[in-house]
Amino acid sequence: MITAIVGANWGDEGKGKITDMLAQQSDIVIRFQGGANAGHTIVNDYGKFALHTLPSGVFSQKTTNIIGNGVALNIPTLFKELNEVTSQNVPTPKLMISDRAQIVMPYHVLFDQYEEERLGKASFGSTKSGIAPFYSDKYAKTGFQVQELFDEEYLKEKLERVCEQKNVLLKYFYKKPELDLNELFETLMEYREMVAPYAADVSLYLDEAVKAGRDILLEGQLGSLKDPDHGIYPMVTSSSTLAAYGAIGAGLPPYEIKRIVTVCKAYSSAVGAGAFVSEIFDEPADELRRRGGDGGEYGATTGRPRRMGWFDCIASKYGCRMQGTTDVAFTVLDVLGYLDKIPVCVGYELDGEIITDFPTTRKLERCKPVLETLDGWKCDIRGIRNYDELPENCKKYIDFVEQHIGYPITMVSNGPRREDIIERTPKI
Repeated sequence: MITAIVGANWGDEGKGKITDMLAQQSDIVIRFQGGANAGHTIVNDYGKFALHTLPSGVFSQKTTNIIGNGVALNIPTLFKELNEVTSQNVPTPKLMISDRAQIVMPYHVLFDQYEEERLGKASFGSTKSGIAPFYSDKYAKTGFQVQELFDEEYLKEKLERVCEQKNVLLKYFYKKPELDLNELFETLMEYREMVAPYAADVSLYLDEAVKAGRDILLEGQLGSLKDPDHGIYPMVTSSSTLAAYGAIGAGLPPYEIKRIVTVCKAYSSAVGAGAFVSEIFDEPADELRRRGGDGGEYGATTGRPRRMGWFDCIASKYGCRMQGTTDVAFTVLDVLGYLDKIPVCVGYELDGEIITDFPTTRKLERCKPVLETLDGWKCDIRGIRNYDELPENCKKYIDFVEQHIGYPITMVSNGPRREDIIERTPKI
């Protein structure tokens, strides 16, 4: 069976932990989109890890880990990450890289930095990992696939054409140093040596795996609200964050995806700019940020403090709908144990009217949260493994969220480790 794990909101929902848990039951885990611009934090018996490109199945020896064709592949970053994982006594994972995956070029990172610098206060809050320039080149058909590294004559000719175009922008628009063609070619030869042992026809491998009945996990990055079509455009990422894209980004038939686990945090957090209706500020935000996640709410890639907010039923209902959710995984519930009262966003006030469906960005920017306050449970719930043993107010909070988003919460996370997950029978 094929399962997709995706985020309902702005990213940072705790997908890595859920993937780490489900990877123990999977034969194959595939990253199908995005690049090293976001990270999954995982805590297991080997230690604490922030993965950026590697699939979260690298900690399971039975699992084959795949970088799909939809990924923005930063080759030196991937192998630096692989070395960091294995240096912490993790056995070398089984790894495959699609020969159709496109490469993040060194100049993509530079262009990302230069453009954010140029935009100043109007910038997108980019992680400056080269993602937007990378996808721009991919769809302008001036990008480089892994398979192109193995044809030197063709590669040199294409590099010459691309550098000519890039250098015009660098020299006259950004007023920055031009690219050195020979230096770039040598860099790509180094990349070729690194990926050669792992490059493969991934879609063919997956076709055979599906026919053999193997369990496959599709791992997404970020969440619904960062999707370039259905998110808070233009403050979005540059590749689709929806489960539907898993078929394209991995090379699978869409009808084979049978289960879509959508991850929601028990509160809200976001990195980067954009509309965030339930956002909170000052001391309440600082306190939630300090207590949040495992060691606080800071970007796994950038280290930036995340923006904090109460759980947003409107955004989460929309995010689950766009993903095609079959199961909701409700994470970091334990963090809220310090609160006497827990506000929940149950509607938006837009120009004097209360709405309960997620609007387009320009309307969203005018929305104010409609909050309903629930009683807290005022205790530490870590270590509880049976749903019935959770405090009554904790269960009421979960039931309340489930009713308002309209999708079944089947898993509840109450700690950072893979075993800190409680199975739940949904009530809808």
